[in-house]
Amino acid sequence: MTAEERAGRRFTELVGAKPDLLVRAPGRINLIGDHTDYNGGFVLPMAIDHELAIAARPRPDRIVRVHSETEVDGTEFALDTVARGTGWAEYLKGVAVALGTDRVVGWDGAIASDLAIGAGLSSSAAIELATARIFAELSGLAWDPAEMARIGQQAENEWVGMSSGIMDQLICSTGRAGHARLIDCRDLSGIDVPLIPGVAVILLDTGTRRTLLGSEYNDRRADCEAAAAELGVELLRDARIEDVDSLDGRRRARARHVITENQRTEAAARAMADRDAAALGVLMNASHASLRDDFEVSSPELDAMARTAQAATGCFGARQTGGGFAGSCVALVDDAAVAAFVESVTRDYSAATGKSGSAQVVAAVDGVTVRSLS
Repeated sequence: MTAEERAGRRFTELVGAKPDLLVRAPGRINLIGDHTDYNGGFVLPMAIDHELAIAARPRPDRIVRVHSETEVDGTEFALDTVARGTGWAEYLKGVAVALGTDRVVGWDGAIASDLAIGAGLSSSAAIELATARIFAELSGLAWDPAEMARIGQQAENEWVGMSSGIMDQLICSTGRAGHARLIDCRDLSGIDVPLIPGVAVILLDTGTRRTLLGSEYNDRRADCEAAAAELGVELLRDARIEDVDSLDGRRRARARHVITENQRTEAAARAMADRDAAALGVLMNASHASLRDDFEVSSPELDAMARTAQAATGCFGARQTGGGFAGSCVALVDDAAVAAFVESVTRDYSAATGKSGSAQVVAAVDGVTVRSLS
């Protein structure tokens, strides 16, 4: 069953009636351009066919009550007295506060998801944008994809406490089937870039998980802000590579990654437009090395997975994807080599790490959508 089907079934089990709305929000893979979004730079993500869904209908009071597909008790909060707590409900609360609790109505909901938490596929942005879409539909608010992406980011930054950029929310709201999207994170403009025919995008899950809160993610952003201030620019996107040698060792490395990653990301979009998978693969490999050595957000498992994939027949390139520290890699593989690639990479990764990983082809899908059932 799809996440939408499971969410609808769970809702009916709990409420005893059918939902009025079904919202689906995709996860994402970033082909290249990591830790550039909060530096005002470029990213090249795609929304993928691993999704989160919420089934919902309005309530007569100002309570939001939501169940996951596994929990018995679920969670609820009053829109007039939203208080901080712990767990996944904080994302819903953060969105309600960012939208304005006086502008939204209460609802019953059920959530189902194909997105493993901590796998680097942006389950947090998916729940933020799905929640925003529910609130907007039930409360009569206009749906503007870029503005709602900002709402999701605001919820994560100010309520949840994670200093993330806007890439994840933006691709979740604006994704297009069959395409990646080159996004300028300074002004949120973007260009849809078709995927290369005959080339598969493969999600490589290391089987390791990270927790963004309490991680070193926020420290990396602080390093970048300090480096930008020392270089006299507002954002590292505006710094020049020839200026980074004036920085100390750690800040120099952080700035070097951001500047060169922006260059690689723009070049990657050109390679995709030219249908040059080999050139794109070289850029992906270089990106992983930079994330590992300069930004220091890789892990032994991510390195092993990327190395194993890069060495496999038919692979053009591979790199970690997302915030790092654990989670997933992404590989670009010739369609004709996919079956052998999946078999060899999962086998060799397990031999190298003693862990069970997985590899599967993913498709680029549309961003968040809503279906009315009433």
